[in-house]
Amino acid sequence: MPYPQNLETAKEVEAIVRKNGAVPATVAILDGKPCIGLSMEELERLATLGTRAQKTARRDIAHVVASRGNGATTVSATMYFASMVGISVFVTGGIGGVHRHGEQTMDISSDLTELGRTPVAVISAGVKSILDIPRTLEYLETQGVCVATYKTNEFPAFFTEKSGCKVTCRVDTPEDCARLIDANMKLKLGTGILIAVPIPKEHSASGNMIESAIQSALREARDKNITGNAETPFLLARVNEITGGASLASNIALVKNNSLVGAKIAVALAQLREREHSNRGKTF
Repeated sequence: MPYPQNLETAKEVEAIVRKNGAVPATVAILDGKPCIGLSMEELERLATLGTRAQKTARRDIAHVVASRGNGATTVSATMYFASMVGISVFVTGGIGGVHRHGEQTMDISSDLTELGRTPVAVISAGVKSILDIPRTLEYLETQGVCVATYKTNEFPAFFTEKSGCKVTCRVDTPEDCARLIDANMKLKLGTGILIAVPIPKEHSASGNMIESAIQSALREARDKNITGNAETPFLLARVNEITGGASLASNIALVKNNSLVGAKIAVALAQLREREHSNRGKTF
């Protein structure tokens, strides 16, 4: 997101998390130091850095730390840091995935392999709509990742509620999600969980308008030979421009909604663990 929307959204997201009983811990790398939980000054610094902060996936962590750089962590890097400090629930907008024509380019986000090896639950509005959703779900299955949908049987498509892809694991309450996460941890499966939350109906952008903008942006990216980790920021920015800001407004709305759901899941998980801890201490 551009400044100042990025800072405003970050503040509002943290406020939503606190209001619903959880503790926010925004993740970034500043001056080569991984930070799990930012002060208001650090949050403002990261927001004003904008694209000058390096987009940091798992592969980039060592380089950014060694060079004492500033990094905006992707899902894969954020999951890694969350797992290191025992954070079980992570909220984002949308995860990365298999890019369109990925069967030819092999352009597959490291978010997917991270979900296959790091036991953190990721709450998102699905995968970014610029990606190939069916192939992304197939890849997640190959990685052994449990994909659950919240209050729906259909995987959401980021800006819209439906993608046409059915999912077999449905969760309807924060408590359902907490039990799923707890079971995954107790079984030591070693994989993450993706919980996909549809964008609220009132903020769902027109699917046809968004898809048309995506196709146009994809053509521009190919013409300009924009590939790799530069492609997603370019595509999201162009889609926002083409839709006259509608996609950014929807993006902000879904991030806030994910934060609300994620905070409730984190609280339910903490309560579940507290009850189990209390029960272990009882004698009969």
